[in-house]
Amino acid sequence: MKSNWKLLALMALLSSVVTLAAYNLLGFNNRDVILNEASPIQQITGRLASMPGGPSAAPGDFSTAAEAVTPMVVHIRTTMTRTVRQQQVPDIFREFFGDEFGGGQRQPRRQQGQASGSGVIISKDGYIVTNNHVVQDADEVEVIMTDKRSFKAKVIGTDPLTDLAVIKVEANNLPAITLGDSDALKLGEWVLAVGYPLDLESTVTAGIVSAKGRRIGILDQNISKTDAKPDSPVEAFIQTDAAINPGNSGGALVNLRGELVGINSAIASATGYYSGYGFAVPVSLVKKVSADLLKYGNVQRGYIGILPIELNSTVAKEKGAKIGRGIYVESVVEKGAAEAAGLKKGDVIVKMEGQPLDSDAQMREIIGRRRPGDVVNVTVNRDGTERDFKVELRNRNGGRDVIKKSDITAANTSLSTLGASFEELSAQEAKQLGVTGGVRVKKITDGKLAETDIEEGFIIVKANGKNVKTTKDLQAIMSTVKEGEGLMLIGMYPNSSRMYYYAVPV
Repeated sequence: MKSNWKLLALMALLSSVVTLAAYNLLGFNNRDVILNEASPIQQITGRLASMPGGPSAAPGDFSTAAEAVTPMVVHIRTTMTRTVRQQQVPDIFREFFGDEFGGGQRQPRRQQGQASGSGVIISKDGYIVTNNHVVQDADEVEVIMTDKRSFKAKVIGTDPLTDLAVIKVEANNLPAITLGDSDALKLGEWVLAVGYPLDLESTVTAGIVSAKGRRIGILDQNISKTDAKPDSPVEAFIQTDAAINPGNSGGALVNLRGELVGINSAIASATGYYSGYGFAVPVSLVKKVSADLLKYGNVQRGYIGILPIELNSTVAKEKGAKIGRGIYVESVVEKGAAEAAGLKKGDVIVKMEGQPLDSDAQMREIIGRRRPGDVVNVTVNRDGTERDFKVELRNRNGGRDVIKKSDITAANTSLSTLGASFEELSAQEAKQLGVTGGVRVKKITDGKLAETDIEEGFIIVKANGKNVKTTKDLQAIMSTVKEGEGLMLIGMYPNSSRMYYYAVPV
């Protein structure tokens, strides 16, 4: 079934591309950002409304929520410029026709494109949450309100691992949405999707919650291959059958009280258009990620320090587990949070924060809402007996402190100038190519590599005379290159034994 999901996918991230040619106070820049959040009483009332005998307000009437929320969802247009390299003209044509034919070194050209998505106003003073893929690589971001006002927006922070971003417009007294409780959502509950699909005006569609905690694997492409410690995406989507299409990205999924319960992000489709199911990031994650982006500039992630395996009857039999559901602890990280708390290889985590644990996606969402230093209550089954542990989450460096954005980006600054994503060769690939290791240029977007003749798929084995086996090696070499100096890359293409030499101006 998992492979079938991947075959579908154009499981499309929903930005539409048009090619040309009670309150939370969050400290930010010495000021407070005020977000509306439904009070516990409102949330309890909402639950009662869905229970037999509870208070009810015209079941199936979507108009109140739709009218209230529509002004709070905005249209986002982005402009991006990318380098497009001209096709190499064969030597034989240059010999006969010379530079008149377009010979000489091929020159990169700049091409401009536009994309369209949606966003949700979360504060009266202009903070807006949307998807990372809506504003990723954008040179300009424009926000258009339902009353046709237009603003230039600044990207405050992005998080590819949850596909969320926060942007800001200079405006006051904007209609801000109330943040609801995605944990309270029930299967079969009515929800509304609000956004700007297919570059249309504001559009509202209705559906029900089809599933919760759904992992579809679409965010795996957002993992940074340049990171020495790549993180796993946090996918625990709300699945709905409310019709959404390209352009709905970053728009609101709301309950019938008009409270935000999710940010629409993806569809499962072989065509890229709606075919029955949509997926939204739950507001429980939206709250935490947006709060971190506003306060710290990056997401503060807590790590439990285990290698998890999701159990089913087959895996349980293979591992010799006493039960068939939960998260099997394949190993614990040395000096990590789990080891410090007393967890061991072979334990099965059956509950986290009191919630029965059935999936890896569910566990990642629970941990994803917390920061380093937070304590998580964990119940494990050890040899048939349940035991409770308190696990204090650690940061990516094994500590409990806040990791500033500058600390994370500093290590990737040099590689980012190359304008490409990289991946390391597996041991088997290296053996087949007759090398001890190497780094493949997976995708060239913009930057220094786009100005050279390097093609995607090129395997770097040396840089400035030093062996390159990992992205960490390449990063280390890049960090020694001074401004104005060059980088000499030596490597090969998969189907060629010839070595190629490329000079990259850095």
